Amino acid sequence: MKTTKRMAHITRETKETRISIQLSLDGTGKSSIKTNLHFMDHMLELLARHAQIDMNIRAKGDMKVDYHHTVEDIGLTLGTAIDKALGERVNITRFGFSLVPMDEALAQVAIDLGGRPFLVYQVKTKKQKIRDFDLGLIEEFFRAFVTQGRCNLHIALLYGKDPHHCYEAIFKAVACALKNAVAISPKKIGIPSTKGCI
Repeated sequence: MKTTKRMAHITRETKETRISIQLSLDGTGKSSIKTNLHFMDHMLELLARHAQIDMNIRAKGDMKVDYHHTVEDIGLTLGTAIDKALGERVNITRFGFSLVPMDEALAQVAIDLGGRPFLVYQVKTKKQKIRDFDLGLIEEFFRAFVTQGRCNLHIALLYGKDPHHCYEAIFKAVACALKNAVAISPKKIGIPSTKGCI
């Protein structure tokens, strides 16, 4: 039985971007996402759906300069929202792992919501862009996410040819691992750390 609502509403506003994210960790994967970056919209919809986190995201940025500020700030804001929704991280499973195929691509992800930010990102694809979207920005998104989300995230693309398939597998794998990590443990273990806090 849930005792608290694990929800957050975060707005981040700078001279470069304005990001608003509302989410519920105990959702069903419903999402409404408008970032003005169609590829990111698609990836974030996958993340919400397969993590079973309800998300409403609105983003505006200095697109005439480039997409970097917007993508990074979405990662920062999403990480902050996840961190706030988790609260003291009482009774969470904490760890999550997934192995997700997408046609010829296979992605492996492990996550630890133990409070220590670190990203390992082993992803290489032959193509550097999907349309005008620089795929190198995805690493910046996840780096920002782990910093504010206070989590350890390991992402490995084991193989794959089509870049869309590769990144779809990655986001689905992150989602599945995150779903497992934020889940409430049926044993009600309290703070899942020998330190007594996260």
